[in-house]
Amino acid sequence: QVQLVESGGGLVQAGGSLRLSCAASGRTFSSYTMGWFRQAPGKEREFVAVISWIGGARGDYADSVKGRFTIARDNAKNTLYLQMNSLKPEDTAVYYCAARPRGTLEYNYWGHGTQVTVSS
Repeated sequence: QVQLVESGGGLVQAGGSLRLSCAASGRTFSSYTMGWFRQAPGKEREFVAVISWIGGARGDYADSVKGRFTIARDNAKNTLYLQMNSLKPEDTAVYYCAARPRGTLEYNYWGHGTQVTVSS
């Protein structure tokens, strides 16, 4: 099993930056594809970014964050990151990291989330 704990959320002004981290337990972190999702008040949870288990892989992004957010992972530290730049008020949400085993499509493990609030 994998346990995930997000951190790094907070309050930031529009145009600012935040870096989220997701610490994973377990020895098999490197075999999981990792993703970031977010859920704004009154809205469904949505995909933000994903990075494969392959070391050095580049991520894929939702159109709404492409060019502003960067997903990265450090398998030696069992940690996933999301660098968020040029933040907008519409980025306000609870951000979750999630893990799915290599070769599967379903995210089996989720963190509890970290709040990101962007003020205008």
